[in-house]
Amino acid sequence: MTVIGDVIEEIGTGRPLPPSRDPFLRPPVDLADRAPGAILRSRPVRVALLGLVPQQVSAWQLLYRSNDLHGRPEAAITTVLLPAGADPTAERPLLAFQSAIDAVSERCAPSYVLRAGAFAPGSITQLEWPLVAGALRRGWAVSIADHEGPHGNFGAPREPGYRALDGIRAALRFAPLGLHARTPVAVWGYSGGGMASSWLVEMAPAYAPELDIVGAVLGAPVGDPGQVFLRLNGGRYAGFPAIVIAALRHVYPALGRVMAEDLTASGLRLIDQAARLTPLVAMLRLAHNNVADHLNRSLEEILDEPELRAMFDDMRLGGSAPHCPILVLQPVHDQIIHVDGIDGQVDRYRRAGAAVTYLRDRCSDHFTLLPLSTPLSLDWLADRIAGRPVTDTTTRTVWSVTTAPASRRGLLEMIGTATRVALGLPLRQESEPVLRPARTLAA
Repeated sequence: MTVIGDVIEEIGTGRPLPPSRDPFLRPPVDLADRAPGAILRSRPVRVALLGLVPQQVSAWQLLYRSNDLHGRPEAAITTVLLPAGADPTAERPLLAFQSAIDAVSERCAPSYVLRAGAFAPGSITQLEWPLVAGALRRGWAVSIADHEGPHGNFGAPREPGYRALDGIRAALRFAPLGLHARTPVAVWGYSGGGMASSWLVEMAPAYAPELDIVGAVLGAPVGDPGQVFLRLNGGRYAGFPAIVIAALRHVYPALGRVMAEDLTASGLRLIDQAARLTPLVAMLRLAHNNVADHLNRSLEEILDEPELRAMFDDMRLGGSAPHCPILVLQPVHDQIIHVDGIDGQVDRYRRAGAAVTYLRDRCSDHFTLLPLSTPLSLDWLADRIAGRPVTDTTTRTVWSVTTAPASRRGLLEMIGTATRVALGLPLRQESEPVLRPARTLAA
């Protein structure tokens, strides 16, 4: 179909085009000549909760130049937002939120699922939106990059950091947001989004040292994907290992070879199905599938191959030290990401010299900690934006992140924001962001 035909179809159906058919996402021929983070084109967009409830915010999408895992130029996209009626000349921070995309399917890309008319049942990003909206009510600008890239490379190392960092660069250059090179940047993500946020802060010192990243909240950030793969395979959440295989078969030649030589026909059907599903649907449909049941050799023998061991080593987080302060949040009884893997990631960061506050929650599980920790996460980031020093870089295990009085007040505010999101009421700035003094920003 032609570009004009695609646009006419979008207007006629009221649904956004999937990324592979969206002419806006087609890279220019001179892509390689552009600097990382250079804006290629922009457009205003309408955002809606679950694709159905229009959100009263200012929103745009930016196509920009970035890189894939191997440093090859690539066009990437981020959705950037301001509160409804925001003054673009006012000073404000930027929140880089990395969503738990956790899928190969292009219909799970934030640039698609956040738009009015999008149809992606089972997308996690759509469920995260009411929490991210709290940052807008604080007066912050927000950037939500498609950090998995155009092919849905869930689990791939480093490149989520490149795409998110270049998305920040593009947001700082986009005049309607009113940001600038000294704008303080906060980072937040949970689960798959926590993994992407980890890559962001690990890659930032070498890849984007000019950015003023003041702090990052990493919730259940995976730590060791290889360990998670083995724990989940064959269990209730076996859909996630299947999605990772579907995503990485084109990233790592060794995995592609194993699939071609050792995966049975039923195994190929399983992986192809995983590539088409949204994460929550995959969790239901692919529960208790064991990859070992679809192999011509034992799984242990395959995973012991040097190339496969090197692949999982490459995916492990904690190899580089973030330069910004870090808050890590983790359920002690997480049914998807075991606490041992996050203990290891935190230990690697600290041994490399990073300042990490680590909070482990006894009462939450993987699905409840994100909403329950949202007030704490935003308050902690607000303190970093204001230039307040981190006074606690220890590991603490608490009964619940909601026990502090400030967290309880924050939960009430979060419920109020979620109500406004559900009713489609304006998401206006409710408070003035406190920023570090200009002399500190310039240091």
